[in-house]
Amino acid sequence: MMAQTDNSKSAALYLRACKVMPGGVSRNTVLRSPHPLYAERGAGCYVTDIEGVKRIDFANNMAALIHGHAHPEVVAALTEQLHRGTAFTMATEAEVLFAELMCQRNSGFEKIRFCNSGTEAVMNCIKAARAFTGRPKIAKMEGSYHGLYDYAEVSQTASPANWGPAEKPNSVPVAYGTPSSALNDVVVLPFNDVARAIAILDQHADQLACVLIDPMPHRIGLTPASAEFVSALRNWTKKNGALLVFDEVITFRSCYAGAQDWYGLIPDLTAMGKMIGGGFPVGALAGRKVVMDVMNPLADKVLFPQGGTFSANPMTMVAGYTTMKMFDQAAVEKVNRLADRARAQITEAIRVADIPACVTGGGSMFRVHLKPEVSGDYRSGYVDADEAGRIKRLLDYLFDNGAMLINTCSATISTVMTVREIDYLSEVMLGGFRKLHDLA
Repeated sequence: MMAQTDNSKSAALYLRACKVMPGGVSRNTVLRSPHPLYAERGAGCYVTDIEGVKRIDFANNMAALIHGHAHPEVVAALTEQLHRGTAFTMATEAEVLFAELMCQRNSGFEKIRFCNSGTEAVMNCIKAARAFTGRPKIAKMEGSYHGLYDYAEVSQTASPANWGPAEKPNSVPVAYGTPSSALNDVVVLPFNDVARAIAILDQHADQLACVLIDPMPHRIGLTPASAEFVSALRNWTKKNGALLVFDEVITFRSCYAGAQDWYGLIPDLTAMGKMIGGGFPVGALAGRKVVMDVMNPLADKVLFPQGGTFSANPMTMVAGYTTMKMFDQAAVEKVNRLADRARAQITEAIRVADIPACVTGGGSMFRVHLKPEVSGDYRSGYVDADEAGRIKRLLDYLFDNGAMLINTCSATISTVMTVREIDYLSEVMLGGFRKLHDLA
């Protein structure tokens, strides 16, 4: 248990937390030194902590809040549903309404099913792909995060000490005790490297159930996949009887039909989560009817029985339906324009401060790197201990000056933000860059 280092409410609360939870938390992302700060309330794009300090929220609960906090329309819909009940051992109309709305957004969403998290959505996509193809293996990108499922998490924390040769990256476990069988069934591909990726895929062609890709993977550097790379994967999967699975848990906010719209193609399955739940735990998988029907309980033989006690609970369905109905084409364009403005202004701040840094991203998200450039693959964007230390100093400066970002120095835009918040972030970012320059 950590010692109390100040007399704040947060310090006292963390002492209590450490007695009942490992590390004092249930998710590591909220940890700060010497203790987390605790939220009191959120309204719009601002969060106030229990000490009374208000900050602009560019983290949005790890990209999960597209309309900010406590949006009046979402609150009203949820309040009405709360009085009717929160969960039943029965279906509800809310699930049907939300499914219809989501399928209308993307012509590739012939059928959809809901679950409770992005991790579940990706897991279900993998299991559906195995059931459909009868094959055991999956392929994924080196360094890409897809949740906590044993197979999906392979290689997400690979480092120079264990990642192996670029032409054949190792399957590196994240959690101690990961079965070797799981590692052996995950083929790791270099992101955005067509020649090497296809060469690796060819070695496992008759065993691969699917190729899993996040079109703009946060852990790889928040750089969009190239059109050439995605097209090569689509062509290879079609030729070899494997499925192409898009993880759009984070990126679905990028376009009205998801980031897959950037590429003009339709994956076989798409995993979603985060912002489609309107602030509630959510996951979803959607795709071709023939693939989705491996979960059909009315079939003569159910290849993949899938479900969950809280899947499609009416609170999440109502929050999601209300949120996504508001996230129309105009709203998508608004947040993307604000992100464009932020990327341009932060790039200019980097130039003015004269520090080695760059900005990546797309749609309504961006990430600041404290290196001159990243070339769009995991290894070029890898954050070593020195860069991690500088990023922490920058994040602390931003936090202390009223701007809260994701702990990789990434930001997401919500529809309740305006030019005012973007300009403020750019100004504070310039101050942080100048401080780093002075410390160099």
